[in-house]
Amino acid sequence: MKKMSLFNWIPSIALVISAAAQAAPAKTETAIFAGGCFWGMEEVFRKIPGVTETEVGYTGGNVKDPVYEQVSLGKTGHAESIQLKFDPTKVSYEELVKTFFRMHDPTSLDRQGNDVGTQYRSEIFYENEAQKATAKKVIEIVDKSKKWPALVVTKVSAAQKFYPAESYHQKYLVKNPGGYNDHYLRKFTF
Repeated sequence: MKKMSLFNWIPSIALVISAAAQAAPAKTETAIFAGGCFWGMEEVFRKIPGVTETEVGYTGGNVKDPVYEQVSLGKTGHAESIQLKFDPTKVSYEELVKTFFRMHDPTSLDRQGNDVGTQYRSEIFYENEAQKATAKKVIEIVDKSKKWPALVVTKVSAAQKFYPAESYHQKYLVKNPGGYNDHYLRKFTF
């Protein structure tokens, strides 16, 4: 039997490591935003390269398993929200937050266009301290930019349980291209 040296094994080890790296799924992170009707937010976010999944729903309130009829009355404390999964190697959390501030009016308290009530508030629900710091940093950037006529009223809060909305709300504007939408990306950047 021929004795193998360590150097004979190195190419084999490198091949195994390379195959494992290729098979590893991309790391994804989660972001949760509330900024008016969730249909329009989803339509903007789902088109961003690096966003791998979108789901509309309800969060930030005090009612377990809320349904649309309850949330729309504004008595659950929940906001219409969107939960995103994204690949941070393709789009940063900061870019998502900046996009959020371009797609809705973050200076309007509990209102977006025709939608009025706390369920339409502007709020960022952070998953960790890094997201919290990024959200607060971007709010400062937005305020200093003077792109909006007033200061940002967006709340920054720890993420709570996210309740997916009913299936007919998911990808609503894909299923109903002419449906109600008051979200669009403003031409300015921060």
